[in-house]
Amino acid sequence: MNVLIIGKNGQVAWELQQTCPSHITAYAYGRNEINITDTQSIEQVITKLNPAVIINASAYTAVDKAESEQEEAYLINATAVELLAKAATKHGLRLLHISTDFVFDGTKNTPYKVNDKTNPVNVYGASKLAGEQAIKAYCTVGSAIVRTSWVYSSHGNNFVKTMLRLMAEKEQLSVVSDQIGCPTHAKGLAEFLWQLAEQETLDPIYHYSDLGVASWYDFAVAIQEIAYEQAKLTKKIPVKPIPSRDYPTPAVRPKYNVMDKACKVNTLPEQNLIHWREQLRNMMLAL
Repeated sequence: MNVLIIGKNGQVAWELQQTCPSHITAYAYGRNEINITDTQSIEQVITKLNPAVIINASAYTAVDKAESEQEEAYLINATAVELLAKAATKHGLRLLHISTDFVFDGTKNTPYKVNDKTNPVNVYGASKLAGEQAIKAYCTVGSAIVRTSWVYSSHGNNFVKTMLRLMAEKEQLSVVSDQIGCPTHAKGLAEFLWQLAEQETLDPIYHYSDLGVASWYDFAVAIQEIAYEQAKLTKKIPVKPIPSRDYPTPAVRPKYNVMDKACKVNTLPEQNLIHWREQLRNMMLAL
């Protein structure tokens, strides 16, 4: 089976390439190989590779910049997704699309279920929701949206690597403690996507993150603890919890975006989900 991975240089696409099952032939394409905002480019690649599945791991993910670059955010997160959805339906392909917990407003006090009302509070979330709506409108049965959260990997730029750099450079750090979600190691997400790619029957939407709950402050404290244990940091510095109001950003962030993942076992074998702290430890061993 041929699978086209879009977004070659991103964290999830990189992990998809590392975890690809031996009986699947994966082609990872980036901006230089495919223009997902152009129908002709998409058609040429599909004709060339003849994939059975497309995994869209590309996205405009600069949450704060999206507030001033709305056109760019919607072009990649919505318009391009619509073109991919239309092409997938035209050629009878299945499309797996990665979305985000940011389609929710964070006002709920219990984990979000797949069918809960969406209500994004920033441009990034709104553009990702528009992409979800395009898939629902144009994709055939056998395609799925996979929402995830707080993704990190040993590859690329992410919160873990930023924290490690700052902890090595600074005397102390302040990290937001009132935004709650769950970190997700991109390797586990990639393995889940490969399982979906081989399933003929899929739910329309899945939620995937690692087990547990954390604030960004909790995440940062764990990063320092594990890095010190693994001798990736030579000293510990004070990490101070602060409210979001003390760290203003152009984009509003949801306060509580934990996702209910129970739904994802409906059409798949029971998963051995791993707690985010253990996944963090595993990832940092690879650094």
